[in-house]
Amino acid sequence: MRACPEAEKKHDAGVPETLDHVPLPPELMAAVADVAERVRAAGGRAVLVGGCVRDALLGQEAKDADLEVFGLEPAKLEKLVALAYPVITVGKSFGVLKIRGLELDISLPRREKRTGPLHTDFAVDADPQMSFHDAAARRDFTLNAISWDPLTRELIDPFNGVADLRAKILRHTTERFAEDPLRVLRAMQMCARFEFAVAPETIALCATLTMEGISSERVFEEWQKLLVKGKKPSLGLEFLRACGWIKFFPELAVLLDCPQDPKWHPEGNVWLHTLHCLDAFAARRTGDAWEDLVVGLAVLCHDMGKPATTTHEADGHIRSLGHEAAGEKPTLSFLARITKHTELIESVLPLVLSHMRPRELMLGNVGDSAVRRLAKKVGRIDRLARVDEADRWGRPPLLPDEPGGGQWLLERASKLDVASNVPKPIVQGRHLIAVGMKPSPEFKEILNACFEAQLDGKFTDIEGGEKFLAELLKAGPKI
Repeated sequence: MRACPEAEKKHDAGVPETLDHVPLPPELMAAVADVAERVRAAGGRAVLVGGCVRDALLGQEAKDADLEVFGLEPAKLEKLVALAYPVITVGKSFGVLKIRGLELDISLPRREKRTGPLHTDFAVDADPQMSFHDAAARRDFTLNAISWDPLTRELIDPFNGVADLRAKILRHTTERFAEDPLRVLRAMQMCARFEFAVAPETIALCATLTMEGISSERVFEEWQKLLVKGKKPSLGLEFLRACGWIKFFPELAVLLDCPQDPKWHPEGNVWLHTLHCLDAFAARRTGDAWEDLVVGLAVLCHDMGKPATTTHEADGHIRSLGHEAAGEKPTLSFLARITKHTELIESVLPLVLSHMRPRELMLGNVGDSAVRRLAKKVGRIDRLARVDEADRWGRPPLLPDEPGGGQWLLERASKLDVASNVPKPIVQGRHLIAVGMKPSPEFKEILNACFEAQLDGKFTDIEGGEKFLAELLKAGPKI
């Protein structure tokens, strides 16, 4: 699967040459027009720039907007806007204003100069007399450097971003792109979100950059956008491979040359399988950002244990026995590389460690106890079912004799009320106190025995739990 690097193929993406309006929420658009009028009356010019203009050209509505103001000094701009709106000043020296209650940033064109290796090491100064070309030159991609005047309806496109939108090409504006290496990961998620190719010269420039000085928080934001918003995440990962940045994620890099048995994986090696799985996942996202992030990361990591376990057997087959358990170390390593979010890591890992279980349980036609215990282990059966589904659909062409276990497991879990939640102990400490027991180390042993019996289906409600507890205590001190 090669996608992103095949860049210079021309496509007509239905992008207009002119723009009559930018679709924004009515209250936001009214504020944009009003501020633009006030700026014009004061001798300046305000233009919308960036994502909202790009999205408008693509026929999409944006929820936020950036208004760039030329020809007014910072203090004058702040005073002018504050007369009509509650203003939050973000940067006194470089003139960024936010209007409270609206997703609107108002800024002056500014000059930035790198002063050190970290992403925060920049000297920034507002320059209201800067030209449109120079102001756009600091932006990352040509499609993000297009401006639109809400009063005159003029489209200002100094780097031919409209042409790149029409050709579905992601291209950097100038060599200043290299000042912020995070832009490489931004390219990763953007080509996945918009299904764009990356221009060869941009790939070449990205290949000269490193991740030095980029915080894990900023790295995580780009991976999150790839998984939660990317229409074809495979394009983003293929771009990482093409520009060489896959080396900064060694847990993914080793998948490139890890073979799979064509009987079960006609699509090819583990890398290709992972790409197909991610695209299958993206086509079936729920829209719940947290749930999609957890499942997306689990799909990304689910076969990271294969390189350490893959063997060529004497019978000619390729096997990766134990790859679920072997996936723990590389999954933890990869997740620690991109995030410090403990809850997220703890949610993803059990899905990776159990991603083969749905089919195994289905083929074994197991009882309710096994389903409840798996729910306890993974936290959310519905998440595991989604991982299983992506894993199955990530093997094109689908094998007709290869049944999926995810739907089967989900139906079983739903009947047991453990599809979207962990089984909770019915018998708790207060029930022991109610029968005359005093808190002691023995409590834990008794409660564990009750919970195990609950998972085995020996009782399903409080009445049954109390009866089981009474019989347990009657049987004697040994549990």
